Amino acid sequence: MTHSERIALVEWNNPTISLARQSDLLDISRSSLYYVPRVNEEDVRIMHSIDEIYTEIPFYGSRRMKFELRDQHGIFVCRDHVRRLMRLMGIETIYPKRKPKTSQGDVSHKKYPYLLSGLAIASPDQVWGSDITYVRLEKGFCYLTAILDWFSRYVIAWGLSETLESDFCIHTLRDALLTDVPIIHNSDQGVQYTSGVYTAVLEDHHIQISMDARGRCFDNIFTERLWRTVKYENVYLQSYRTVDDAREGLSEYFNFYNRRRKHQALGYRTPEQLYLNR
Repeated sequence: MTHSERIALVEWNNPTISLARQSDLLDISRSSLYYVPRVNEEDVRIMHSIDEIYTEIPFYGSRRMKFELRDQHGIFVCRDHVRRLMRLMGIETIYPKRKPKTSQGDVSHKKYPYLLSGLAIASPDQVWGSDITYVRLEKGFCYLTAILDWFSRYVIAWGLSETLESDFCIHTLRDALLTDVPIIHNSDQGVQYTSGVYTAVLEDHHIQISMDARGRCFDNIFTERLWRTVKYENVYLQSYRTVDDAREGLSEYFNFYNRRRKHQALGYRTPEQLYLNR
């Protein structure tokens, strides 16, 4: 059931069950019932351009992004506006580890150390990586998450959502764990991954938790490469109209990606060949 469908059920509002209880039963946060993205058509157009620039140049912050929008896309907008849209898109600029932390997560959530420095990835299910990216729609946007096996580049599970609530990341993780259980799970320090519910699922399966330093999405490099591939080979070419269209099209694409797309780095084998032939 999609996020919109679950909200529609809550809006039906059974008079014998409170909204809080209904949202618990449907596994969505109560706050998301009232969430409406504060964007207009012009902001959506700007966000699409930001997405293209960031996919190509992920180390551009809001200052350089402002000038890139002006020079390459003919979009004139102030830096504060760019910063607000980047935050709405879930975009964080990449910077060297020695630079002070400039972005904020939820300070009440526990953060975990990065466990993968110098680690040789030698087998499937040794390390899974997860991340979230923005997906453009014809008149809006949604968010895509995936769980990727680092050794084989196999997409274990993926999900789409109309909001950045943590629910869809948790559902995707649980779907992935129906396939197998990794030794290490790596992600960024976003609130979706530091939430107690998400980390509890990992701990219940005795999975080691690894998290990138803030602003260091290249610590999760294989997932970042996956996003570039998905966007250039599918999202930008298809121009999805709705979330349902994107879900159908991405389902076909990930099936192709896992089973038919040969990777040079994998010796021209497919992710499925490497993941299943252990």
